[in-house]
Amino acid sequence: MNVKKLSILALACASLTCAGQGAPRIVCIGQAYNEMIYALGAQSNLVGVDLSSTFPPEIKKLPNVGYHRALSAEGILSLNPTLIIHDNNIGPENVVRQLQELNIPMKTFSAKNDSIEGTDALLTEMGAYFHKEQRAAELCRKLDADMAAAAQQVSRYKDHPRVAIIHFGRASNVYLLVGNGGGGDAGSAGKMVEWAGGRLAIDKPGMQRMISPELIAQSNPDVILMSEFGFDRLGSAEQAKTLPGVAETEAAKHKRIYRVPEHDVMYFGPDTGQNVLKLARLIHGS
Repeated sequence: MNVKKLSILALACASLTCAGQGAPRIVCIGQAYNEMIYALGAQSNLVGVDLSSTFPPEIKKLPNVGYHRALSAEGILSLNPTLIIHDNNIGPENVVRQLQELNIPMKTFSAKNDSIEGTDALLTEMGAYFHKEQRAAELCRKLDADMAAAAQQVSRYKDHPRVAIIHFGRASNVYLLVGNGGGGDAGSAGKMVEWAGGRLAIDKPGMQRMISPELIAQSNPDVILMSEFGFDRLGSAEQAKTLPGVAETEAAKHKRIYRVPEHDVMYFGPDTGQNVLKLARLIHGS
């Protein structure tokens, strides 16, 4: 048996030992799951999260086990977890198989936050699991009320600006343009823009690599939203103009390139209604 396998087995044994001693030790892989755990007030047993889980800010104090699609068994097991919660979007496959073979308990919730109704259902399911039913009900009521308030505000806007979202793929180390079709993060971001009274400028499905200046220049967005990791990597809205095709857009010419937290635009959570209002104010300039 090689040294790596011995190391993994030793870490697994430590995790199983911890399982019989005191409070659970939870590693949660999934940014929406982690946001909801904090919103429910159920974070006391969290010992590790994935790289994409950056909200709320205090979550950054926890160790991270890497990008959710590029995990290592050693990184997870080094935290001696007694439970791994994940959203079924983890990898690589060989690491998932390793974790399953080591019999570390794993949990995935059945509800999906791919709509407001689905987000309510996921909050309710997680609330029941963590014995936070009352808090979950409060969060669902607030989310629904916030969405209604956002819809009322957005109905006052008569224009529908073209919006481009630039998202930095930390795993692939490239900038990506969010298109107006497909599911997952791209579909969620498109819905957020629509609810905020805009329309996605990129008429292609999913996420497109920014390798051609024509892609964004031809779509000519009125507004560009950049998720914070990519924006901060460049350092300013002025530096964002160095990306292919950006300088030729109406957004660049009128200084309408904005930094937005990834959590505000790329997936649905308890404060999506509030985030829609924030996006509406950016998109419409008021």
